[in-house]
Amino acid sequence: MIHTFLKSIGFSELCQNKELYQLVGDIIRNPDERAMDQDTCGNEIACFIRYVENDMGICVCGGILEENQFQMEYYFPFFRGSGITTMEPAEIERHASSESFFGICDELKMGIPLIFYVNNVADVFREYRHNRQWSLSNNTVLSALACNGKILLPIMKTKEMAAMKRKSSEKRMNLMMQARDGDRSAMENLTLSDMDLYSTVSQRAMKEDILSIVESSIIPYGVETDQYTIIGEILTYYMVKNTITRENVWIMTLLCNDMKFDVCINERDLLGEPEIGRRFKGRVWMQGYLNFGY
Repeated sequence: MIHTFLKSIGFSELCQNKELYQLVGDIIRNPDERAMDQDTCGNEIACFIRYVENDMGICVCGGILEENQFQMEYYFPFFRGSGITTMEPAEIERHASSESFFGICDELKMGIPLIFYVNNVADVFREYRHNRQWSLSNNTVLSALACNGKILLPIMKTKEMAAMKRKSSEKRMNLMMQARDGDRSAMENLTLSDMDLYSTVSQRAMKEDILSIVESSIIPYGVETDQYTIIGEILTYYMVKNTITRENVWIMTLLCNDMKFDVCINERDLLGEPEIGRRFKGRVWMQGYLNFGY
């Protein structure tokens, strides 16, 4: 079946299963990268990767049968970010239906556990084979594929307002770290702070548009645990071209809830023109590349 986020990396016109099978078959026969390892039961598995740009492509995974025959189990489009997003360790959980994984990161800047799709599957199996258990990652490079989005104007703020926001964020982070360690006073202060914030936003929302109040946000989307609706400030941006379809794809580095990560979106699915300081709003599929320190 056609993956919803294939169009994010420049395959918007791929709509026939026959075309998909031809593409997947070509990736298996002529991959740019190939990784082989064993799953938790000792079965041989393989991942074939074809890049359509430097850090963007399609990964095909499956099992090795007798006589070295490969049987595809699943495929997914991927995009690898340019920098470490969080130093918090990420737990690894296996999907019930396939030998794929999602990561769970308790990032304090989020306030809620961040769930993402793990896009370096072979490294996860290699780490399991060495330690015989699912290990925590040292850090994570987050990235996101967007199936739709629009560009918003920036929120008007002075240098003094930006400095106050940074100071407030640092104070909140310290309180959250103390609360995580069991400090009841910090928990009470966080609760009072959230109540004050809710009251302030409620009053402003009566007179202002909500997008002029909320500078950035990340909210779970639907029933998929690794999909989100995000609003983030654009720090950098550039355009790349899919080497197979020649479609243009925007790559944007966002600051969202004080976290930096890269987002890619097909030029056809983006409404507006990216500029530094403007904001991006859209639905994304969050991915993560886990670094284990080797």
